[in-house]
Amino acid sequence: MIGHLSTMRCMYTIDLTDKVAVVFGVANHRSIAWSITSILRKAGANVALVYQNERLKRSIDKLITDWEDPVLVECDVSEDSNVKRAFDEISIRLGKIDIVVHSIAFANREDLGGRFVDTSREGFNLALEISSYSLLPVTKYAAMHMSPEGGNILTMSFQAAEKVFPGYNVMSTAKAALESEVRQLAHDMGPLNIRVNAISAGPVDTLSSRVIAGYSAMKKAAAERSPLGRNITIEEIAQTALYLCSDLSSGVTGEVVHVDSGYHVMGI
Repeated sequence: MIGHLSTMRCMYTIDLTDKVAVVFGVANHRSIAWSITSILRKAGANVALVYQNERLKRSIDKLITDWEDPVLVECDVSEDSNVKRAFDEISIRLGKIDIVVHSIAFANREDLGGRFVDTSREGFNLALEISSYSLLPVTKYAAMHMSPEGGNILTMSFQAAEKVFPGYNVMSTAKAALESEVRQLAHDMGPLNIRVNAISAGPVDTLSSRVIAGYSAMKKAAAERSPLGRNITIEEIAQTALYLCSDLSSGVTGEVVHVDSGYHVMGI
């Protein structure tokens, strides 16, 4: 029996050797995108990183000093042509694309505090364009380089898509739109055997979380009220991402998987 269990464990080891992953959104060593990048590489994937501008590239350069022949591609997702060009370049350099991680979100600082009703039209449109709409061209142009065997596309959400988190404001609307997109894109991509999923992560300390009004209160409430009685770690998000990017989740698409110590099930 022990030998049988040992065999089963080996069968379910996640091996992404020969897989090519593209990760959007690495900002620094505390980024969720960086944690996911690290775990995908440990599983054997060849990871290309997409950055917005030269300032962010400098931060990435400090993280990948031990990488051999890294693939870094600049892309401002506010222009579809940039997205297409980025995937074309990655496909030419690495031969194909199997996995895409979309970990992109942005809103003006003034729209992440105060009253939601005071959100400007420009601020609303900007948050939705970068944080939500961008998943559409990312999916569209990535799919063109995926094999008939299919692939995986993963994005990042937060429970504010479902409930009110004061201070999250316009980003709540952006995440709600993003989760709706996951379901619709799962339907579009299903015939191509491309799975589209999201992780709804609990509060974690990142560069982005620091600018959210009330973030400390969110984190404290999650730790006190969640069934596990603690906050999650960024490594737990990465582990779930690894599962969703692997064949272990071959029957899962259109899902929003909560990684939040169970906080989302609580009523009070």
